[in-house]
Amino acid sequence: MTPQERAERSAQAMWAGDQASKWAGMEIIRVDEGEAVLEMTVEDHHCNGHAICHGGVIFMLADSAFAFACNSRNQSTVAQHNVVSFIAPGQKGDRLTATAREISLTGRSGIYDIQVTNQDGRQIAEMRGFSRAIKGGLFDEN
Repeated sequence: MTPQERAERSAQAMWAGDQASKWAGMEIIRVDEGEAVLEMTVEDHHCNGHAICHGGVIFMLADSAFAFACNSRNQSTVAQHNVVSFIAPGQKGDRLTATAREISLTGRSGIYDIQVTNQDGRQIAEMRGFSRAIKGGLFDEN
């Protein structure tokens, strides 16, 4: 199995049980080993009292991209901690894209950078995610 095939099978296995990302309206655009791209459109129910996309929704999109990137090797992996910086507001109707890429993977610990941009390429947020591999896999490779 190639790394790309493993990443795609891992994403399929995770997506099957990921009700939160589906509920928020996210779509997986692309996955590869150590990388993932997810998108969503900002709708009314994603907006806060300032009529902009709630920061928690933007974080959720970034966190989901992070999850698909760090689980791309069929090794169950969870977030250890994350740091997010909001750069510009997401607006209703924006198509947000979260692009996660692996920076470092040493033993059970990984570091990932995630950028969230809108349809015009404007940076909305950036996140650094720190992962920790745990026991188990997402699908049986035997």
